[in-house]
Amino acid sequence: MSEGGQGSSGPFGAGGFGKGFGGGPFGGGGRGKFFDDLAGVAGGAFSVLAGARAEIEAAVQAQVEALTARLNLVKREELDAALEVARRAREEAEGLSARVAALEARLDAMPAAPVPAAAPFETGAGGGGQDGTSEGE
Repeated sequence: MSEGGQGSSGPFGAGGFGKGFGGGPFGGGGRGKFFDDLAGVAGGAFSVLAGARAEIEAAVQAQVEALTARLNLVKREELDAALEVARRAREEAEGLSARVAALEARLDAMPAAPVPAAAPFETGAGGGGQDGTSEGE
């Protein structure tokens, strides 16, 4: 053995640790190619995972919509539209209520008009025509 530690016939070849990994599978120029291959595999795995995520989200969305339909639930957009229609109807009803109250106040403020007496109908024994005369006259 040499004084520096490992000898020339060490487990990592003639160069020892000081000169890289030697001629093994991670050696010299192969190291860059290995990491390039590893990055390519990782990139492919990430793209597969992204595709799987999109498919899972679509499947979950379909299941939620089916559950919504089965439970007779409404979508948020439909609920918002119904609430808007109800709000407009309430505002219109309040406006009409105010108009009715104003008309009732005007009616109460008007003086009572005398009601004309109705003319009594003539009921003669001989009967009569439409103008109140006898038929023979």
